[in-house]
Amino acid sequence: MTTPQILSVIVFVAAYVLIATERVHRVAAALGGAAIMLALRLTDGETAFHSLDAGIDWNVVFLLLGMMVIVGVIKQTGLFEYLAIKAAKKARGRPFVLMVMLVVITAVASALLDNVTTVLLIAPVTFLVCDRLGLKPIPYLIAEVLASNIGGTATLIGDPPNIIIASRSGLSFNDFIVHLAPFVVVMMIVYIAVCRWLFRDAFTVDEERVAEVMALSERDAIRDKVLLVQSLVVLTLVLAGFVLHTELHFDPSVVALLGAGLLVAATKVTVEDAINDVEWETLVFFMGLFVMVGALVKTGVIGMASRALADATGGRLLLAVMVLLVVSALLSAVVDNIPYVATMSPIVADLVAAAGGTPQAESLWWSLALGADLGGNATAVGASANVVVLGLAARNGTPISFWTFTRYGAVVAGLSIALAAPYLWLRYFVLA
Repeated sequence: MTTPQILSVIVFVAAYVLIATERVHRVAAALGGAAIMLALRLTDGETAFHSLDAGIDWNVVFLLLGMMVIVGVIKQTGLFEYLAIKAAKKARGRPFVLMVMLVVITAVASALLDNVTTVLLIAPVTFLVCDRLGLKPIPYLIAEVLASNIGGTATLIGDPPNIIIASRSGLSFNDFIVHLAPFVVVMMIVYIAVCRWLFRDAFTVDEERVAEVMALSERDAIRDKVLLVQSLVVLTLVLAGFVLHTELHFDPSVVALLGAGLLVAATKVTVEDAINDVEWETLVFFMGLFVMVGALVKTGVIGMASRALADATGGRLLLAVMVLLVVSALLSAVVDNIPYVATMSPIVADLVAAAGGTPQAESLWWSLALGADLGGNATAVGASANVVVLGLAARNGTPISFWTFTRYGAVVAGLSIALAAPYLWLRYFVLA
């Protein structure tokens, strides 16, 4: 390894240790690491701010910003209180049933929208329903974000890494559904069963609180019907834009910003109220993280590791698929899976082309998607949705520590990869 590569690894590992141990605030660790990378010229301003492969992913940042504004406006209508009361009454106050409902809704919505947008919408409902029933929200939030990453794996638009893979491979929306959705359905059934054991300490409830909630009228929670109608119209347009973004030739971030701008311009909501719920700390943390990972890309650390993977498998396709699955899961647990997939995609494209572009060769793409999407569940910084939920929890006064999240996430990620390996082997090498 060259000196720049060694220095970039040292800085990244040091920042990651500070984030994991929470010795300093995660934003300070990410910004400090980014600043050192820039000061040591391991990356530069042009790369950090303008590079598509090794810079800040502004699409992610502005997608989050736009959706945070939209969610902040919707919050003022009372819709989240309405949904919280409705969900609690449907579950009749039973904590596990409530968790299953929230997890299934999150997974389905993440497949149809994307996992970041979904957790932004579902988290406010979770805080309110848990408050109403006297439940601790942390287990429910963690269960939802893990479900969002699983559900988002099923479609092209469900998880940002899938969009990158589709762009590089030429695979269609239907390809992702045909090849990944069946596994996701099985994985969700297993995950729901595991939730009963994994979050077993979260299923105690105050019967008096349940009785109080059952006596409430959810319709009374709506505070501004006119703003609610306006918000839902804009939200519907935004969600349609997400689904059709490839045909419209608009990035999801542009769709989100257009929706946020329209909502603020067309309603009586002030700019101050609209941006009041924006998680600025989360956005800044992402920027610092992207700069640090970008330095690893620029110095060639991630590319070197990826090429070593290609060389190690020596053209043995099944071995390449399994190694890619495991390595992608491990690396996506440490670095955000978006820049990892952006770096790995060209190498996978070369491997697929070298293998003749057969259906078996294309299984390398599904291996990359499953490893990166599901491996992102392992730690608090492995996927964008994880970081967003941690920011929302901290803002709500119920912070989730790195290790609290990882204690649950690592189990689910490990189980997911353990099931993905035989799925890939059976579907593409035994039953093909």
